[in-house]
Amino acid sequence: MTDTFHPLDPLSADEFTRVTQILAGAHGVGDGWRYTSIEMAEPDKAALAAYDTDGTPCERRAEATVLHCAANATYKALVSLQSGEVLSWEHIPGVQPNVTVDEWEEADAALRAHPDVIAALARRGITDLDLVFMDTWTYGDVLIPDKWKDRRIGWSDTWVRASEDANPYAGPVNGFHCVIDLNTMELLEIEDTFVVDRPEIMGEYLPHLLPERLRESFSRGPLKPLDITQPDGPSFTLDGNLLKWQNWSMRVGFNYREGMTIHAVTYDDNGTERKIAHRLSFAEMMVPYRDHCDDHYRRTAFDIGEWGLGFMTTSLELGCDCLGEIRYLDATLHNSKGEPYTIKNAICIHEEDNAVLWKHVDHNGDAQVRRMRRLTVSFHVTVANYEYLTYWRFYQDGNIECEVRATGIMVVSHLNPGATNDHGTIVDDRTYAPFHQHFLTARMDLDIDGGPNTVYQSDTEMVPVGPDNPYGLSLRVRNTPLRTEAEGKQNPNFQAQRAWKIANDNVTTALGLHPAYKLSPAGAFPAMFPEDSPILARCEAIKHSLWVTPYAPDERWPAGEFVNQNKADTGLAVWTKENRNIENTDVVLWYTFGIHHITRPEDWPIMPADIVSFWLKPFGFFDRNPSLDVAPSPPKSSSCCATESTGSAAQDDSACGCGH
Repeated sequence: MTDTFHPLDPLSADEFTRVTQILAGAHGVGDGWRYTSIEMAEPDKAALAAYDTDGTPCERRAEATVLHCAANATYKALVSLQSGEVLSWEHIPGVQPNVTVDEWEEADAALRAHPDVIAALARRGITDLDLVFMDTWTYGDVLIPDKWKDRRIGWSDTWVRASEDANPYAGPVNGFHCVIDLNTMELLEIEDTFVVDRPEIMGEYLPHLLPERLRESFSRGPLKPLDITQPDGPSFTLDGNLLKWQNWSMRVGFNYREGMTIHAVTYDDNGTERKIAHRLSFAEMMVPYRDHCDDHYRRTAFDIGEWGLGFMTTSLELGCDCLGEIRYLDATLHNSKGEPYTIKNAICIHEEDNAVLWKHVDHNGDAQVRRMRRLTVSFHVTVANYEYLTYWRFYQDGNIECEVRATGIMVVSHLNPGATNDHGTIVDDRTYAPFHQHFLTARMDLDIDGGPNTVYQSDTEMVPVGPDNPYGLSLRVRNTPLRTEAEGKQNPNFQAQRAWKIANDNVTTALGLHPAYKLSPAGAFPAMFPEDSPILARCEAIKHSLWVTPYAPDERWPAGEFVNQNKADTGLAVWTKENRNIENTDVVLWYTFGIHHITRPEDWPIMPADIVSFWLKPFGFFDRNPSLDVAPSPPKSSSCCATESTGSAAQDDSACGCGH
């Protein structure tokens, strides 16, 4: 182990290899098998606390999910990386694990090489198979034909590029889909249902592929250089996976399913290290397309449960994805043989200026301004046509922001002349992009001041007009404790400006308050499914913006562990039937937010980032503004950023870096 080793560090390349060696020896896992996932089995909270207190070792263990392809059988294993023992080996009947990148690529190659596919495409005038891309999607159980119910299957979109480096998603082959067995790569069926004459569209975004008439019409002038430099280096420190900055401390993790994870988040409050969160991550992403036509009725993606954000993570580049004085963390994952590989620069860590933190100009002319700086920890994923850019940001005033940016290329379909479609927007000539939704569920294992915690529904109420409130001015806040899981199923209330406070009622501050953080319901929207929808049944988490559950180490996935080809939610919908106590205990918050994407022409041919975020804000956690000790920016001119000792006001804040 390295000098910086910690039990929460992700698995190394050697450890991935060790897992495959152990399972090959104990259970013959090798040829004819796929490793759909290998990840570190995180130590429990008590073991981590003992390690952090006195260095008590934690056993290094790994969990693996493997697929015996010939038998279409899924197994889960828990192995000790220290002893080399298989601690458990279990057959999980009736489930399908996540689809691997290898399967996705092999399916594309197998379909494009199949003589029946080649012949069917030729009848449509498509003969250059090097320009064809077969994009395989997963199924939900309700949509699987009965004759294929006992198989691990996928269905494919077919796309054709106009040239070698053109945008494939600008060339849909409407009405043409293949069904494939992913264990055998056997073509099961070609669905050749209808034909649409391809219209002339402009679906390219690479500069050299843009039509000359379009390039000549551009009027945008060039930008002057904008250089962000830190000559003395960044203000944060990175020791292995331990990250510290401006009183914040946390550990950065990574796995195949969630991608980047944040652990052990604390804040140094004037010498006292105070706990805020044990673990922060994304636990599921459901993307249903809201168009029932032949091309789209199966198109519901679970990008975390069916595919894995870690497997889809891309390398980040300085000056493009991240700007400034950057530090990167690589990520190590595995292919379906269990062989390790490295994603270079998978995680980006940097500081950002974010305008003004606080400011006041007194009537005597004294101006006090502090610039806001934030620490940003990010990773980017590409899931076929879409990109998701995820940022966790930590602020000097104790705020935590989670931001997701969706960009990439929309799925489109062509229409015959005179045809219309009410379930999407026309984005080009006879071409529409179907409406869809991006539901992201953040799993937040909070630990406010060490816990246990209670979550409060915080509603603002109007005080009725009366003798004590004759003008109807008064408002009051009603904080209602959520005591059971049934009460913990929550939705926003615009009229009440509802938020939720996570409080430690066992601690009292100098102001007589119980320290808390507040979750504000930004980016939330309703599911818009009927209660009896079989699509909704696959992920009932989207029925409520917030669920609160008691901590259980095996409750990690809101729709259940195995969502590929699932029929019903085996996560939150099942766990919460027990209606367990959530008052004054170790609680987990599951917050669903995202993008209700009513598609626009401006989103085509490549989509400007659609940005959504939510915040965790201290509420009585501190006794006062914790950023009072932020130093003023060094003045850039002698007349700027005057202090109270000079009594003269800044005439141009922008010139000195003190104002906006």
